[in-house]
Amino acid sequence: MGWIQNANAAVARSVVGRYFRLEGSGHPRARKGSSFFTEIRAGLATFFAMAYIISVNSTIVSDTGGTCVCPIDSPDLCVTDSAYLLCKQDIRRDLVTATAAISALTTFCMGLFANMPIALAPGMGLNAYFAYTVVGFHGSGLVPYQVALTAVFVEGFVFVGLTLIGLRQSLARAIPASIKLATGVGIGLYLTLIGLTYSAGIGAVQGASATPMELAGCHPASMDPETGLCPSSDKMRNPTMWIGIFCGGFFTVFLMMFRVKGAIIAGILLVSIISWPRPTPVTYFPHTELGDSAFDFFKQVVAFRPIKNILVVQWWNVSEYGAQFGLAFITFLYVDILDCTGTLYSMARFAGAIDEKTQDFEGSAVAYLVDAFGISIGSLMGVPPVTAFIESGAGISEGGATGLTAMTTGLCFFISIFFAPIFASIPPWATGCTLIIVGAMMAKAVTQINWRYLGDAIPAFLAIAIMPFSYSIAYGLIASIVSYIILNGGVWVIEKVSGGRIEVPGKELKEPWTHKLEGGILPPWMVRAAHGKRDFWKRPEDEESYASGRTLDGAEVGTGEKRPEVSGGEKNDRSSGSSVEGHDARV
Repeated sequence: MGWIQNANAAVARSVVGRYFRLEGSGHPRARKGSSFFTEIRAGLATFFAMAYIISVNSTIVSDTGGTCVCPIDSPDLCVTDSAYLLCKQDIRRDLVTATAAISALTTFCMGLFANMPIALAPGMGLNAYFAYTVVGFHGSGLVPYQVALTAVFVEGFVFVGLTLIGLRQSLARAIPASIKLATGVGIGLYLTLIGLTYSAGIGAVQGASATPMELAGCHPASMDPETGLCPSSDKMRNPTMWIGIFCGGFFTVFLMMFRVKGAIIAGILLVSIISWPRPTPVTYFPHTELGDSAFDFFKQVVAFRPIKNILVVQWWNVSEYGAQFGLAFITFLYVDILDCTGTLYSMARFAGAIDEKTQDFEGSAVAYLVDAFGISIGSLMGVPPVTAFIESGAGISEGGATGLTAMTTGLCFFISIFFAPIFASIPPWATGCTLIIVGAMMAKAVTQINWRYLGDAIPAFLAIAIMPFSYSIAYGLIASIVSYIILNGGVWVIEKVSGGRIEVPGKELKEPWTHKLEGGILPPWMVRAAHGKRDFWKRPEDEESYASGRTLDGAEVGTGEKRPEVSGGEKNDRSSGSSVEGHDARV
């Protein structure tokens, strides 16, 4: 339409267009194919692809109980304590606001300052590790909720330091490729197991005694009060489980197969709408004290819910939890380095923003700083570490190429803050299959692991297996890294001691340890400053473009007219990319 083209051209010629490097703005590094309305549409696509995180994250993290206190002598970890459950319900409402708020803030800042079409939110996998390993179900884990938030806060500022000295990329590349891939797969299986349980899923499996786990699917009221297991006659008869499987599972997958934007949030909403009416067997609002409280909040529909119980609750004296605090901190650091760095790079490459010479992307240092500060600010709001979301690919595939895409997504998250009663009323069986779908999407990286050489394969397999089986990401990482050092270090020692006479057959199949960064570990701006360049913040490419009077896509500076493309030049085609929905931790 003519008015849209005119509006796009007007915005591109404005200060806004030049700042965000829209096509036709005259900026030397204008993003090819970008336009104002395309960016807005792309931002909406990203939001609908990842809006599920508001309800899923609040459901998972609220399982810790937050600042609620469960008595030590409670026989069932307060599962039947109505006062504790009411407090926990209040924590979940706080987390809905906190999740939406930190997602809005960090995503908007990513667009405004880093000019990247990438959205951030509390990370899947990291939130599960935070909830079920570090803090534990109803506070039964390694450290209290407040101490875990302190570890997250410190992690964020450590990331700030690593970013400023350029070590963040180095640390990400220092991990062997197979372990990085296996970490994502293991986290995917870990999330799948959570999606199959009762607390944050559809309730299809449960822990047992004679066996580690068994089939469940019964109504919680029919469980044996002593063993907590389902009677054989009532297994797989819980209607909420079947609603979750067919309406939240198969329905969502069908939509994803047909590339429907917002498929995950559509499935969650369908199950929720079915579960909201009160006089039904699948209602989320039973006529109990807990159900009445939830329904009263739900009826408000639109309301601003302030963060009451989890705002700035860190405990700074962690001497009592020294070893546990250290383990949690290191694991958060490691997983977040792989998670955010890997996702940022994959999305930057998808958007065509990668410099093939340096393997860096525009605004990488600022993007890392936004993520790092977002982690610390998010901990003050009571949420686990934020990270870049792979669902940003949904917006990039719609043509999003600049920070306007992320800013639009951030504004959508801000608006969602005022719909807290809706997001707080989404039942766990509506989000359980989402976790399973996320796990499936993450597990596809298993095909890229080097299975041909046991020195790579066994450590990778241990990460994949131990994460879900031990219900801990940290233990899986420890087993994987230690086994890698023992196996490959042992081979190296044997070869050295034998003077090279004893060699492992097939060692040529081993993947190289890609720990070196092109250009060293220091960021480019620091290298330029060390060489005495006064305007060290300027990229050499920018100066060359200004001097030649050409933009990257061949347009005359200030005219917006393109010259013919050079044959053989590489062209980024975002439109050919499929909408990415499903997970946030591609490592």
